[in-house]
Amino acid sequence: MAFKIEKKDAVLFFTIDRPEKKNAINYEVMSGLKKAIEQASGDDQIKAFVITGSGDDAFCSGGDLQAFHSLKTSHEAHGMLSEMGEIVYELSTLSKITVALINGTAIGGGCEIAAACDFRIAYPGVKMGFIQANLAITTGWGGGTLLYERLQASHALHILTTAELYSAEELMNKRFIDYIVQEKSLEAAIGQLQPILLKNVHVLSAYKTMLIEKWKRGDLQERMKMEIEECSLLWEKEAHHEAVERFLNSSTRKNTKS
Repeated sequence: MAFKIEKKDAVLFFTIDRPEKKNAINYEVMSGLKKAIEQASGDDQIKAFVITGSGDDAFCSGGDLQAFHSLKTSHEAHGMLSEMGEIVYELSTLSKITVALINGTAIGGGCEIAAACDFRIAYPGVKMGFIQANLAITTGWGGGTLLYERLQASHALHILTTAELYSAEELMNKRFIDYIVQEKSLEAAIGQLQPILLKNVHVLSAYKTMLIEKWKRGDLQERMKMEIEECSLLWEKEAHHEAVERFLNSSTRKNTKS
C-alpha cells in the first residue's frame, strides 16, 4: 500500500508511504488521497486533516516522473493533471482545517499539495521548492494559483519563477510556512494545533466555509483549470521531455554511485 489513513482523536492523518520513491505521487496515492478527503468530509468528529510523508527524508517529491513518463501529448498529460487537480481543489475546499506536516523535502507537486492546505508545519532545515520551471513546465495541479492566494503576489511570483529550493526558515519569512517545530515528532507538530483542536468542530467548519465562499466567488476552480491547461500544453513540448530525460539520467547515475 502506497499510503496510510489513520484517525487519532479528532484528526485524520494521510501518510504518503513510498519512502523508496521519496514519497512521490502515483495513481495509487492519488486514489488514496481522494478517499481520505472523502472520509474527512463525511466524519463530523474530524476537526483537522493532516497530510505527511513516511520517514524523515521526504514529505513529497511531487509527481512520480517514471510513473508519468509515458504521458507525451498534452491530451495524455491533461488527463492526469486534471485528475490530481480536482483532488487538490477538493483538498483546498475541504470544510475541515487542513495541515501539511512537512517532515522532509517537498518539491514540485509536493509543494502544490502543501499550498492547498490551510497551514504548513515544518521540521527545521527541510527544503522546499516549486521546481517545475526547471522541467520546462508550470505548476500543473493548481498549486501555483493557490500559492498566489496564500502569499503576497511578488513573493509567490519569485518562488515560482526562480524554481529554487528554500529552507523552511526562509519560507516562514515569506509566510508560506506557519510553524517550525524543533522536536521532530508527530506529537510536537500536532501540539501546534491544540488551540484550534480545542474549538467546536462546527465553529471550525463555519470559519473554513467563509474562506471557501471567498474563493468560489473569485473563480478559484476555473483559475486552477486554466493553470492545468497551460501545464498540459507545455508538457508535450520537446523542452519538457528533454528536461525529464536529463533528470532521470542524473538520478540513475546518483543511485549507481551510491
